[in-house]
Amino acid sequence: MNFISTRGGEKVTGAQAIVQGLAKNGGLYVPESFPAVTAEEMNAMLEMSYPERAAFVLGKYLAEELGADFLKETCEKAYANFEGNDPVPLVKIDGKLFVLELFHGPTCAFKDMALTVLPYLLKKSCEVTGIKDDILILAATSGDTGKAALEGFRDVPGTKVAVFYPDEGVAKMQRLQMQVQDGDNVFVAAVKGNFDDCQRAVKRLFASEEFNAELAKKKVRLSSANSINFGRLAPQIAYYFSAYLDLVSSDQIEMGDAIDFVVPTGNFGDILAGWYAKKMGLPVRKLVCASNRNKVLADFFAKGVYDVKRNFFRTMSPSMDILVSSNLERLLFEISGRNAELTAKRMEQLAKEKEYSITEKEKAALDEQFFGGFASEDDTIEAMYEIFEEYGYAMDTHTGVALSVYMKYNEMLEKDDKKDDTPIVVLSTANPYKFPQDVLYALSGNDVKDSFKGIKRLNLLTAMKPPKSLLDLRYRPLRFKTVVDNDLKKMSAEIMKLADGEIIPVPDKK
Repeated sequence: MNFISTRGGEKVTGAQAIVQGLAKNGGLYVPESFPAVTAEEMNAMLEMSYPERAAFVLGKYLAEELGADFLKETCEKAYANFEGNDPVPLVKIDGKLFVLELFHGPTCAFKDMALTVLPYLLKKSCEVTGIKDDILILAATSGDTGKAALEGFRDVPGTKVAVFYPDEGVAKMQRLQMQVQDGDNVFVAAVKGNFDDCQRAVKRLFASEEFNAELAKKKVRLSSANSINFGRLAPQIAYYFSAYLDLVSSDQIEMGDAIDFVVPTGNFGDILAGWYAKKMGLPVRKLVCASNRNKVLADFFAKGVYDVKRNFFRTMSPSMDILVSSNLERLLFEISGRNAELTAKRMEQLAKEKEYSITEKEKAALDEQFFGGFASEDDTIEAMYEIFEEYGYAMDTHTGVALSVYMKYNEMLEKDDKKDDTPIVVLSTANPYKFPQDVLYALSGNDVKDSFKGIKRLNLLTAMKPPKSLLDLRYRPLRFKTVVDNDLKKMSAEIMKLADGEIIPVPDKK
C-alpha cells in the first residue's frame, strides 16, 4: 500500500512513511485508500488473541511490504511485556458503560500500545528500504509519549532517541519516569514553555534542510515517535476492533450493532485511530472527543473554527494540555475530499493567523460522526468521585475527563431517545497511580504534597496494586536534568551531541 502527504506532492510506501515519520513538505502521511475488514474477517477475529488481532489490522496496511508473519511475531513480542493475560481488558461499569483499559504496558500509559510495536516496524522498514543510517527518534511529549518512546527504543541497535517535554508542564511521575531513563542511546530535556512550544520546535527541526544535512553528514536521519508517524498511529486502530469484538463475544451486542467510543485526547491521534477503524468498516456510531479546560477541539467541533488565540491552562490532565492538535490535519484532509492544497492552506493559516475555519458541508459531515465536549477541573473531579463512590472504580484524571464528557453526552442522548441503550466504550489512557495526588484528591478530598505518599494513601483507599515500575522511581537517582530555552539552536545543539555519540552517564551504573 502507498501513502500520500496531506499537503500533496509525495507518494511513498508504508516502510518509507514509517522511516521518514513526517512528509518532506510538512504534511502527514495517510493511506492512499482505506482497506476494508469484511464481516467474515470480523468473525474470524473473534477467536484471535489480542496480538493476533493487532497483527491482522496492521497487516491491512503493511503486510504486503513487511510480511504477515513478521507482524504477527512482532505483536506477540511487544504485548508479551504487558501485565495480565489480556493487554487491553474491557471492563463493564454498569448498563451500557464500558471502560477499555489501555495502561497495562511497561510505562503504564496507552502510548505503550503502539510504542512497544514501533521499534520493530522501524527496524524492518529500514531493512526493506535499504537504509543503513542510524535513525534518530525525535519526539515532543506532553507526558506519556516521551517515556514510552524512550523505553520502547532503549538500546535498540541503530537507533537514538531524543525527547523534549515542557518544563513544569507534566506530572511529577511522568517527569521522573523520563529523568531516570536508562539506555545508551537516549537523551531527555525539559523546554521552557508548553507542549505546543516543544511540538512546534520539533516540527521545525524535521523541516530544516540545514539541520537534516548536518545529521546526514553523521550518517543519521530523523524519524518520529509521535502519532504524526503512521507507524505509531496504526497499532492504535487495533484496540478499537478488539473492544468491539469483546462486546460481541461477551454477548453484550450482536455482530453488526453500532457502538460509541469516548476518547480523551489532546493531539487527536488516539481518536483518529478510532475514525480509521470506522473507515475500515467497524460499526461505530459516534466518536466522542473529550477535552479538558484547553477545549480547542471541543470548540472546533461546536463551531467549525479552529482558534488557538486563547489562554493556555495547565490542568490535572497534563497529557491533554495542547492547543495545536497535529493529527487533526489528517481528518481535515479527508473531510475536504482529500484536497491537499486546501489542507496546506489551512495549516499555513493556523501558523500565521492562529486560526482557520471549515465549510458548512464539512461541519455537517463531522457532526454525523463526532461529538465534542469538555470537562472543567471540577467536572473531572466530580465524575471521578461519582464513579468511584457508586461502582468502586478508580481512574486517572484523563479518563476522568472522558467520563465527565460521557455523562454530558449520555444526558443528550436520553433527551433525544430515552430508550437509547447503545453501548459506550470509554478509553482509559493511564494508570491512576501516574497521577496519585490528583486522583487521591478527587476520590477522597485528601490533599498531599508528595507523590509517593499519594500512592500509599491511594492504595489504602482503593486496594489497587501500585505498579512496581512507579514505586521504584522513588529510589532512582535522576539522570537527565537538562533544561533548555525554547530556542531552536539550543535544542538542535543538544540533539547533535546525541548524534555524535555523547551519552549522559547512567547514575545506577558503577
